[in-house]
Formats: sequence, structure tokens, C-alpha cells
Amino acid sequence: MPEHQDRIFKILTINQISSLGLNRFPADYYQVGSDIAEPDAILVRSQNLLNWKIPGSVKAIGRAGAGTNNIPVSEMNTRGIPVFNTPGANANAVKELVLAGMLLAARNLVPALQFVDTMQGDDVSLNKQAENEKKRFSGIELPGRTLGIIGLGEIGRLVANAAIKLGMKVIGYDPKITVDSAWSLSAEVKKAHSMGDLLRHSEFVTVHIPLLDSTHHLIDEKHVKMMNPNVILLNFSRGAIVDEDAILAGIAANKIKYYVCDFPSQKLQRQKAVVTLPHLGASTLEAEENCAVMVVNQLIDHLQNGSITNTVNFPDIYMERESPYRVAVANANVPNILGQISTSMAKAGLNIHNMINKSRGEMAYTLADVDSPVPQHVVDEIAGITGVLMARYLPLPR
Repeated sequence: MPEHQDRIFKILTINQISSLGLNRFPADYYQVGSDIAEPDAILVRSQNLLNWKIPGSVKAIGRAGAGTNNIPVSEMNTRGIPVFNTPGANANAVKELVLAGMLLAARNLVPALQFVDTMQGDDVSLNKQAENEKKRFSGIELPGRTLGIIGLGEIGRLVANAAIKLGMKVIGYDPKITVDSAWSLSAEVKKAHSMGDLLRHSEFVTVHIPLLDSTHHLIDEKHVKMMNPNVILLNFSRGAIVDEDAILAGIAANKIKYYVCDFPSQKLQRQKAVVTLPHLGASTLEAEENCAVMVVNQLIDHLQNGSITNTVNFPDIYMERESPYRVAVANANVPNILGQISTSMAKAGLNIHNMINKSRGEMAYTLADVDSPVPQHVVDEIAGITGVLMARYLPLPR
């Protein structure tokens, strides 16, 4: 018997996932919980899965957030498992925290708060101490100051446009900016031609790029030396994008006035001029709901129709249903896979009504609608083709 889509899909949730998203799973077809055995998909936020044994039943992993460095993506590639994320769903929450970080540093609010906590006496004495010491915490205002933004994706663009509205000058650096991103960016944002160009002209610098091998310790000793004296550096992207030793050396040399980040570490703890927050970037009700709804919608469409939207390892692919009988195939991006899939179907007397294939790097993906039910032995034969990583039969519910 072939696998029918009207069976129950099992979703394992890790971390707290907003009920607004979970409630989108149709109760007739989905079993959702934190103690699911042999899940069809895993839904996770920040839990580290790098050392987990991902069950063989898993067909997709959904990350309710943008970063996927807590998921073993390379291992999932070898198994043909797409890793979904939710780029942009928490962008406004991160943007607002970046603005808060800028204001915390510009107005010296953290040391000011710490000073107030040390004051003692009655109200008259407290007011006198405040008046005598407030000059120590004198800050700067944002209008007219220059903000350099490294990375002009969804968050970087929102930060840029908000900073322009606050009266700041903005320089952006992103050699990989897309046409869509450029259109949604304020025309007042100036383009830097290099990291050094941006760092030399900025009084505030904020980083909004993914953590990759190429961006690990991107802000290093060399780049710190390029910065303006007393620059305020913000990192709400990933901790390892900066070299913490270089940051602390920059603070000691008065190159960096403040380092504000969202990633606690033992090395940064209780350091002068370092403001570290407990990973609050996406910690708003709205962001958690947006991420949950977005990733659940993507998982449903993938499990039921084979569609892929917003993964870090597969091409986006969508094909309108033209038949109740669909086969989805994940494969290595090597020659002649399509021909072998077609041959397997033809030998079984199956007529391919429509087919689409897309690739992304080493990964490729195929959707094929056929005119009649697909026997399980055909799916098994396709799964056994050299280079095929996963094959699934996706008939519409009976």
C-alpha cells in the first residue's frame, strides 16, 4: 500500500512555540507535542540540535527564527532533509532592540543605572548626589551622527530606514545585496565600497549578517584598528562574528566606547564598556507569533505538497497541483537524475502530467505530478537511484 496523505503527520516541538502557530496544524491530520516518537518534522527555536540523533522518520526541520547554526544542516543535506527558517519574521523586534542598544550606549544609561543603585540616604541626599554626579554620564544625541550597517538584509534595511528617520546619516555595506533589498532601502543610505570604508566613517557600527565560515570573527583586530575613536559597536547578529579579544583590546585602546551585544560570554561578563543582553533579539510576543505562524505554514505546505519556501539548504520550489498524485524527490545535484526518475515512472506505466526541478549548490529537488496512483515499489525504486537522498509520495487526502 502506498503512503496516503490522510495519515497523521507527527510534529515534535522543541522549546516553547507560540500557540498561534501550532493551532494552524489541522487537527485531523497532525499530532503535535514535545514527546512525539518517530516525528515527521521537528519544530525548534534555539535548542542546540548539533549533537542530537535526528530520527530517521524526520522529513523536515523548521526553525522558528532566522539563524540555523543550532541545526546540523550539513548532516541534513546528506539525508535530503530541508531545514526551514523564518527570515524577516523577527526583523522588527531586532530592529527595535538595536535602536535601544544605540540609546543605551549614546546616553550612558547602564553606568547611570548602576550608579543610582549605589546611592544612599534620604530624598534630599539622593537628589544632591544625582546633581553632583550626573556630568559623569553625559551622552550624545543621534541626529547628525553616522551609523554604519554591515549587512542590508531585512533587519539591516529596517535599522537603516529607522536611523534615517531619527536624523542620522547612514552608510551601508553589503556586496551581496539583492535588487529587492535595494528597492526597499532609503535612497539616503550611502553605499560603502568596503568594510574599511564603512568603519573609517562611522560613529556607530551595527552588524547584521549570518554566521558562516567566511564571517566568523569578521570584526577582528585589523578591522577594530580601522574604526573611529570612541565608536559604538553593536552586534545583534551572532556572537562569533566578532573576535572578543579584539573588542576588549579596542575598548582598552579607546577605539571602542561601547560594545553592545545580545550574546553573553564569560569573557565579556562584567567588562568595562560592554553591555551584554540575554539574547533578547526575537523575544517579543509579536516576533514569536510571526515566526511560529510562518514556519508552521511552510512545514504544512512541504509535508502535504512537497513545496519548499525559505530553507537554508534547498531551492525554493512551488508547483500548482494538477493531479492528486505527486512525488517529491530530494537529490544531489548530479546529472541524469531526472531521466532516471522519468524512466522509473514510465516502466510502471505512469504518465507524468507536470514536473519541475530546481537546484541550489549541491542540492536539487524535483516535484512530479502523475495521472494515476503511484505504487510504493516505484517510490522505492526512485529512492534507490544513486544520488537520490529522499523520495516521498504525496497524494491528496482521499
